[in-house]
Amino acid sequence: MKKEISICWLRRDLRLADNAALYHALKGSNPVLLLFIFDKTILEKLSTKNDARVTFIYQTIEALRKEAAKYGSSVLVLNDTPERAWQKVLKTYNVKNVFANHDYEPYARERDDALAEFLASESIPFKTFKDQVIFEKDEIFKADGKPYTVFTPYFRQWEKKLTSFYKKSYPVSSYLKNLFQTKPFPSLSLNELGFEKSDQDFPSIHFAKKLDEYEKRRDYPGDEATSRIGLHLRFGTVSIREAVREAIEQKADKWLSELVWRDFYMMILWHFPYVSKSCFKPAYDKIEWRNDEQEFKAWCEGKTGYPLVDAGMRQLNEIGFMHNRVRMVVASFLTKHLLIDWRWGETYFAEKLLDYEMASNVGGWQWACGCGNDAAPYFRVFNPELQAKRFDPKHTYIDKWLPEFKQQKHVEPIVEHAFARERVLKVFKDALNQ
Repeated sequence: MKKEISICWLRRDLRLADNAALYHALKGSNPVLLLFIFDKTILEKLSTKNDARVTFIYQTIEALRKEAAKYGSSVLVLNDTPERAWQKVLKTYNVKNVFANHDYEPYARERDDALAEFLASESIPFKTFKDQVIFEKDEIFKADGKPYTVFTPYFRQWEKKLTSFYKKSYPVSSYLKNLFQTKPFPSLSLNELGFEKSDQDFPSIHFAKKLDEYEKRRDYPGDEATSRIGLHLRFGTVSIREAVREAIEQKADKWLSELVWRDFYMMILWHFPYVSKSCFKPAYDKIEWRNDEQEFKAWCEGKTGYPLVDAGMRQLNEIGFMHNRVRMVVASFLTKHLLIDWRWGETYFAEKLLDYEMASNVGGWQWACGCGNDAAPYFRVFNPELQAKRFDPKHTYIDKWLPEFKQQKHVEPIVEHAFARERVLKVFKDALNQ
């Protein structure tokens, strides 16, 4: 008779330390098998076969397999749709419980609902936990029982509710002896997954050294003062609880607020899943976008004639990252100067960003467009030239990512700022007055 086991399904929590679902699984009565599924439903939609994020996930899983081996265990890695993968797992093992951490994106919710129904038909409990945020779903509500839709009052409540309980790590290491004992499972190669190894460099987790710099110089893209922790938060290679503790211990208030924005946007996506495809403020869906494909191409390639915009797009295309201040400027430029639908830009970022996270990306794009969770009116239009003078006065960032600017070979602007500003104000006003 097969041995009874529990399974901990790793998804956006690719670590053993301080992992909520793994902690609860290991404290149960059955040995715990770690499972990771390369989800074909997601992978088949990727536009390139050397997507750096797949390489990052692959390398991380291989590292987890080595870590698990120290405890006589391994990570079972499958390459399939979740539905077929779980059918295989239940045929192979006598599964008594399944553990996983919450995911808030629409596809993930559908996937988990389907799995819960399937497991229930097999009389297997599916137990899920909060792990990738400090507060989720309805943990922070207004007095009237409704979710906050503006960040500042949400942040106030978030800080009030934060106690040591919410910052505490799960002591997983004390229970790792309860992992399922097995020889290493056969390893899949990237080629077997249908991908090539990317030569992209990935940032290390070094936020603790960066927080002092971040507080002072976070808005200056040429200073390299940001933590670059987004990739690790996205795939759960670092715990949000550890990050929050570091922010508080180092009195890094601005950095802490960025972490809270992440909680906020996850909460918004949970309660208003339509924002993944539509404006949070429905009236903005009436905007008549120009959607000029040649201008969109120029924006994608960093050939708009605005140095800060073009430097940002070149950085994104080259290393899969863009400084946050510049993200706001390029998003504003696409939606306000070129009158191109924010969804076009959001989709392009989704293809390129190593740290792409739907909730934050959609939230950021709608913030820049003016159609999202923002108390400011729609007529905020960033002037890319003034932004460059203020935040890159010595052209450190622009010269690095846009060498033709230094050589005075940069293209002419594809639209004049004052004209673009007047045009977008009229278009937005007309849409909102319908």
